[in-house]
Amino acid sequence: MNDEMKKPRTKQPARSRRFIIHRSSFSIFRWPVRVYYEDTDHSGVVYYANYLRFLERARTEWLRAAGLEQSALAAVHGVVFVVRAVSLEYDKPARIDDRLEVTVETLETGASRIRLAQRVLLGGDVLVSAQVELACVNTATFRPVRIPEPVIAKIGTRT
Repeated sequence: MNDEMKKPRTKQPARSRRFIIHRSSFSIFRWPVRVYYEDTDHSGVVYYANYLRFLERARTEWLRAAGLEQSALAAVHGVVFVVRAVSLEYDKPARIDDRLEVTVETLETGASRIRLAQRVLLGGDVLVSAQVELACVNTATFRPVRIPEPVIAKIGTRT
């Protein structure tokens, strides 16, 4: 990981003590995304809300690469991950036909939450930076529950 990616852009407020620091051997997951016409506005740049779609796709593929299918999480463990909070910073626009790379990096893991850093890159340039907090919830009640140990093990031991 380069020094630019390690430095926070702005000073973040102190986080809740509900998190424990967890650094996995799997540091940064990368997922390619191509910008299509449907992703852009009339000027040919990516419509700001569509970056959320790119981030979601990368998180889904990050879980899948760890051996965690969304449907299996629900069927086997009775849980799903939902976005509890998201914060985005837009630095540069992406344009139609751009080949982007979307990253996922685990920052903190708690009993029922995971905090991620995500970036949308174009040729190494950061276009969008995001902080995403996921909550693990029960599929029947949508109330927060502990992340199942087999899930933590797969996220935490990625290579």
